[in-house]
Amino acid sequence: MNKTDLIDHIAKQADISKAAAGRALDSLVGAIKTTLKKGGTVTLVGFGTFVVGKRAARTGRNPRTGASIKIKSAKVPKFRPGKGLKDALN
Repeated sequence: MNKTDLIDHIAKQADISKAAAGRALDSLVGAIKTTLKKGGTVTLVGFGTFVVGKRAARTGRNPRTGASIKIKSAKVPKFRPGKGLKDALN
């Protein structure tokens, strides 16, 4: 399922226009991005939690030359599924 399919599904289920569903989806994604950027977490009970994880600096290898390179530390988004989502899949 891609973004267009998701917008179509939201529009049909909520009985709203595709434009309104698109704005709602963009708003949701924007709110999650903004909260994570500030270092917060987003918890959707029954679905899961979006958190910011930290990846430590490490030494990597250039696959073309085989030379060692330093990879900087980074903040990465992570998702932990909730019980409701896990139960729905099993």
